[in-house]
Amino acid sequence: MKIAFHGAARTVTGSKHLLSLTNGKKYLLDCGMFQGMGKDTDAMNRHWGFDPAEVDHLILSHAHIDHSGLIPKLVKDGFSGHIFCTPATRELTSVLLEDSAGIQESDVRYENKRRANEGLPYLLPLYTTEDALNALDRFVEVEYGKWFAIDENVQVMYTDAGHIIGSAAVHLKVKENGVTKAITFSGDVGRYRDVILKSPQEFPQADVILLESTYGNSLHDMAVTTPDQILHWIEKACLQKKGKLIIPAFSVGRTQEILFALNQLELERRLPELDYFVDSPLSVNATQIVKRYPQYFNKTIQKILESDNDPFGFKGLKFIKTVDESKMLNFRNGPMVIISASGMADAGRVKHHISNNIESSRNTILLTGYCEPRSLGGKLMEGKKEVNIFGVLHEVNAEIASIRSMSAHGDYEDLSQFLACQDPRKVQRLFLVHGEYEVQQAFRLRLIKKGFLDVEVPELHAEIGLG
Repeated sequence: MKIAFHGAARTVTGSKHLLSLTNGKKYLLDCGMFQGMGKDTDAMNRHWGFDPAEVDHLILSHAHIDHSGLIPKLVKDGFSGHIFCTPATRELTSVLLEDSAGIQESDVRYENKRRANEGLPYLLPLYTTEDALNALDRFVEVEYGKWFAIDENVQVMYTDAGHIIGSAAVHLKVKENGVTKAITFSGDVGRYRDVILKSPQEFPQADVILLESTYGNSLHDMAVTTPDQILHWIEKACLQKKGKLIIPAFSVGRTQEILFALNQLELERRLPELDYFVDSPLSVNATQIVKRYPQYFNKTIQKILESDNDPFGFKGLKFIKTVDESKMLNFRNGPMVIISASGMADAGRVKHHISNNIESSRNTILLTGYCEPRSLGGKLMEGKKEVNIFGVLHEVNAEIASIRSMSAHGDYEDLSQFLACQDPRKVQRLFLVHGEYEVQQAFRLRLIKKGFLDVEVPELHAEIGLG
């Protein structure tokens, strides 16, 4: 039995881990897209490191594009097995993949116009909307908390990971040569004090663990609440400077958390009377899907729902759907708040809003979570004075701000609590994935101090025997 790490290895995107048995069966854990990797991104997404046609089954942890985004390409390139996930993950993934295909098709059209003028060869998207729709036929829904056999070798159970609606930690019982090995893949671990979702669940003792480590060396700031922080930036950007507050936000999870915070401010009669735009059809669809799964909300939200039937809606909120409506926001000069995808500001409509507003000191760009260092959001967070957007160099005159406490990823205390149900002496191997290498090295030492004996940080495409 071997495990190969074809993504999210010493980086935070592109989650793909391939389990291979001696009988030739292969099982893929996640099929994520690399994001924000600069000029290397496209090539990394086109090179698998394995043959998709040889993969028997795909077991998906959750819907985020860095975990699901290459599924259409996997099917296009020869995968013909089932794709297992929770019901909410299936719904969210369907809209995310269609949106991803649409963005690729649009970006390629835009890029090819430039390439035609320069006499360069045309580009093709990784996959099309048709490819995305074809892939959805292979999805099989599985509920939390029930073991199910996907074949004679492997049983799977999902537990709630508390990261986004439908997110799951994946637990496998893998039988080989008469011996059963318990393998857990954390997916992305949520926070134990999340404002919307329930906390991650405990899980059975594992022999091997693949653990995400995005914030493995840091703690989230809990001293100031998210509504207070957002209000501070609304007042500074919109009321004092009379400019636009542009908030890059992932369509699933982060956008709903921001809307919930703004709703809280309205309930407390502290929300400034402004126009608040959610400029992302995907965010609109995702918010409607999230509302359909209130059973995954924590007790606080359940209580709020008794008196407020829409915890994500408030006065002044407007949803933008069409491209023309989105473009019109660039011709409005008054103060406003624009929430738009993607969270790393590397794709989608928010990239256009930033390019149109970044050179004015009246405006503010508020980053609300992790940004890969090579992404546009990462460069802004780093303090770059000039950034290249759509091939044009822009001076960064807008104020760049961030709220790091909003991450849907657990910090090192959350990750340690996630592992608290395990006896470290019984965990034979613990692999850190989905994190930057320096962060993983620090987290590795912390886990060794907690009693885990073999903690490894695999490199990209490394294949390791599990005995």
